[in-house]
Amino acid sequence: MAQTLFDKIWNEHVVSRNAGFPDTLYIDTHIINKVTSPAAFEGLRKRRIPVLRPGQTIVLTEKGLEHIPLSDLSRFQIDLLHRNCSDFDLERIEEYRTGEPLPLIAFPGQTVICDTKHAGVFGALGAIAIGINDFLVEQVLATQCFLINKPKRMKVEVNGKLAKGLGVKDINHYLISEITADGANAYFIEYGGDTLLNLSMEDRIALCGLSKEIGAVGGLIAPDETTLEYIFKQNSMSYGENIEDIPGFWESLRSDESSVYDEVLEFDAEDIRPGNYGIGISKLITSRSSEERSGMITFEGAAIIAGYNDTDYLLSRLEEIEEFENNKALNIYKGHQNIAY
Repeated sequence: MAQTLFDKIWNEHVVSRNAGFPDTLYIDTHIINKVTSPAAFEGLRKRRIPVLRPGQTIVLTEKGLEHIPLSDLSRFQIDLLHRNCSDFDLERIEEYRTGEPLPLIAFPGQTVICDTKHAGVFGALGAIAIGINDFLVEQVLATQCFLINKPKRMKVEVNGKLAKGLGVKDINHYLISEITADGANAYFIEYGGDTLLNLSMEDRIALCGLSKEIGAVGGLIAPDETTLEYIFKQNSMSYGENIEDIPGFWESLRSDESSVYDEVLEFDAEDIRPGNYGIGISKLITSRSSEERSGMITFEGAAIIAGYNDTDYLLSRLEEIEEFENNKALNIYKGHQNIAY
């Protein structure tokens, strides 16, 4: 059966699926920081449980903070993060400098949980990256899984040649005006078309970052030569060695020709003009029901099964999660876990 790129990645990471309930989605890489993690660690302490997979939990910190004045709150957050990392045996700490590319901490075909501002980076690599609020971080730390209803599939294509002087900001403004601020609610977007696929990696990251602004759960682009060149470059910058044995499935991560999307939006690059666009013109059916417009992510405390909240339910299924891990071909590559298809 033909599948979209999103389906291929998502379905390979579903631990369990029951009609009427959210999917239990396995997370390859969980990225936390000083802002998103304090309440989650406190929750683990109250439960007296460890981080289930510390090797798949990456702590993202900013470089150079010791050389600039910080508020008392920022200093407290940094010190608390270091203490929590020590208490919960988290050793994968990656540093980045604001304005520079993030370290190579996720790969095509993975599922990634992070804060919303970084989700576009990993979507541009060809990963399913979902930005979550801090009160959901505990769920992933405790179980390496996330309860979420599977989003619908949207394809957004832009084809043709952009007018001289236009770039990704103009594309983003145009798409927001056409799709509207909540037009992609409950969807995960795959971006395509020759205009978008000719963008640089940095512009692809900006494009995928747009997804939240139009209401989508996230967005991704199928990996291609541009993606692989970026991975080579970032690997060399981060690790000082070349990638010589890229898993073959990275290059095969693309939607099948006859795959079906729930919604396909096609745009002509010649219609994109410089300047701001009015919000409100929508290519989508505007009479969607309130149920279709509802958010896709379950909230902590929601009783999905009598007697359980989300995290408690997943903790009761740890044996099932471990069995899922054991049945998958886990390929350890450069210290990063990848589920091979």
